[in-house]
Amino acid sequence: MPLADLVAPDAILPALKVNSKKQALQELAAKAADLTGLRERDIFDTLLQRERLGSTGVGAGIAIPHGKLPGFDRLFGLFARLERPIDFDALDGEPVDLAFLLLAPETAGADHLKALARVARLLRDPAVAQKLRASRDAAALHVVLTQIAAPNAA
Repeated sequence: MPLADLVAPDAILPALKVNSKKQALQELAAKAADLTGLRERDIFDTLLQRERLGSTGVGAGIAIPHGKLPGFDRLFGLFARLERPIDFDALDGEPVDLAFLLLAPETAGADHLKALARVARLLRDPAVAQKLRASRDAAALHVVLTQIAAPNAA
């Protein structure tokens, strides 16, 4: 699945203002609820449960909070560039300023893992991360996420 199918142009937050990991997860859940029709509380609780297993802060300023939800019928992505970096309990101890929320159906299995791997590969590319950090509007961020990813789509 190409990232263009995963993250819509309206699922980009170019300057998310948050002060903590919990607040970031709440804001991401709220925006995802608006776009998916899922209950914000269900999304937030799912994200918190996943964080209890271990931080989704993967290092290099990147977090990929994710979870599976019952009754959801598709993969869904939401990208946020944080206005300023926050502590996310990342594996490398570095603050996070790029976050990609990934939601999947409870039954997604391999599709969820493939999408997670694709997002992680893309965001961990230093050139892509630099472009995401330099872009200030949603349209430019969407282009970076979807156009650069297109050649790698498999």
